[in-house]
Amino acid sequence: MSLQEFLPTPKFDEYKDFFKDFFTLDRREDGVLLARAHTRGDSVQLNVQNHRALGQFLKTVGADPQNEMLILTGTGRDWMMGSDPTGFELEEEDLEYWAYEYAYKDGRTNVSAMVNDLEIPTIGLFNGDGYHSEVLLMCDLTLMAEDAHIYDLHYGISSVPGDGIHNAFQELLGVKRAAYALLTGESFDAQSALDLGLVNEILPADQLVDRAYTIADHIMTQPRTIRRLTTQIVRRPWKKRILDDLDGGFGIQMFGHLAKGKAVHSNEHISGTGNYVREGRRTPFD
Repeated sequence: MSLQEFLPTPKFDEYKDFFKDFFTLDRREDGVLLARAHTRGDSVQLNVQNHRALGQFLKTVGADPQNEMLILTGTGRDWMMGSDPTGFELEEEDLEYWAYEYAYKDGRTNVSAMVNDLEIPTIGLFNGDGYHSEVLLMCDLTLMAEDAHIYDLHYGISSVPGDGIHNAFQELLGVKRAAYALLTGESFDAQSALDLGLVNEILPADQLVDRAYTIADHIMTQPRTIRRLTTQIVRRPWKKRILDDLDGGFGIQMFGHLAKGKAVHSNEHISGTGNYVREGRRTPFD
């Protein structure tokens, strides 16, 4: 008998309750976990707290050997298109501290955890328009609501798009298309996102979860070791890109933050800047 015992791994019932203010969790008996991000039961409103919780959640999911797949989506009408009205007061009160803690450290953890800490297949679901879409785009498979749009607002709100969205766009769109999207705020509707390879399927929003479960059923037909090792193959391009460029991109973005001396994550910045998409325009200047 060994002189030491295994340390306990996370228990689903415990972290389901622990993360309840940030994610609604359901897990099937076969280990397929559905996580719906939310803010008080509705669409995610970005703030310092849920930005940190995402990385904590992904690491916890990855540390529980009973999880065999992750389906990640949002709640309500969109994916992170709003900002908590008071959710960045911490950043504004002490920008030097939180530019590192919230943006640089937590932000890098979120993106890195998605590709490095989860050794199970992942499916991301765009339940609606998506800002900070890199987390769903970096899932192994991505499905999108047919009336949703993907676009990045960083440049439009006077922020450098270096916090992972640049990795996602450059990997999936290529250098030239990514440059246009990041500099202009180009909006991709669902059909364009499918045609360009940003997503794998488009469906009515109310069919996304059922379709994800159908795909999960297929993936789960193979042995556990095969499933987990296959993620190492399909995720290899993401691992290489994250290793090469994520930290540098975040560093450049944080320098821009500190050089300006003010935060840019207000709801006025984010919601207001995205009006052109709701008006049916492809870019702000069309």
